[in-house]
Amino acid sequence: DPDSGDNGLLLYSLVNNQENEFDINENTGQIFTVSIAGKAGTFSLEVQAADQGTRRLTAQTTVSVTVDSSSSNNIVVVVLNQKVNDVERNIAEVKRVLEYKLAWNIFIIHVYPNEFERQARSSTYVTYVEITAFDEANQEVPAEDVKRKLREQMSNIEIELEKIFPSFVTAAIEEAPADTASPELIATIVLSVLLGCTLIAFLVYLLITEKRKRY
Repeated sequence: DPDSGDNGLLLYSLVNNQENEFDINENTGQIFTVSIAGKAGTFSLEVQAADQGTRRLTAQTTVSVTVDSSSSNNIVVVVLNQKVNDVERNIAEVKRVLEYKLAWNIFIIHVYPNEFERQARSSTYVTYVEITAFDEANQEVPAEDVKRKLREQMSNIEIELEKIFPSFVTAAIEEAPADTASPELIATIVLSVLLGCTLIAFLVYLLITEKRKRY
C-alpha cells in the first residue's frame, strides 16, 4: 500500500480460520501451522489485508497450503504441568516461546493429555506437546540437538510460559507415554485371574475329596 501513515499500515488476518490449525503474523502476513495432528493434504485459507485508515480498505486472496504427512524420527515431547484445554487454547503462544528461546522454527505436531486421564480432560494437569524443529535452511533439526537446547533453555522457557498461564509452570522432556490399558482390558485380566484362582481351588477341592474317599 503506497499510502503513508495509518492508510499505509497493513495488518493481515485469516478469514474463517481453520479451527486454530493455522495462524498468521498480522504484521508480515507469514502463515504458519499451529496444530495439524493427523491431517494431511491441501488446505485453502482466505487471507485478508486491511489498512488502518479512517475508512478502512480491505482485500482478500486465497492461499493454498499443502501439509505433508511424512513421519519424522525427530519428534520431541515436551511435558507441561497444565490442563490440556489451557495448552490447546494458548498453543500459538507456546509455539512463539519455543521459537524465541530455541531460535528455530517449531512445528506443533500433537497436543494431548495423559492417556489414562483422557476421559477427564478438564482436570488433567499433565499435557504432552510433540514438536519438531527446523533451522534457517529449512532442515529438520535432530531430536538430540532439540533436547539438548531445551535442557539449556528450560528455565527461561518456564519463565516465559508463566506469562501465558495463570499458574506456576514446569516443563520437562519425556518420551511419548505408552497407551494405558483400557478399562475393558483391565476388567478382562481381573476376571481371568479370578477364574484361574477359582479353577485351581476347585481342583484342590476335588483332590482332597478323592484322598478322603480313599482313606
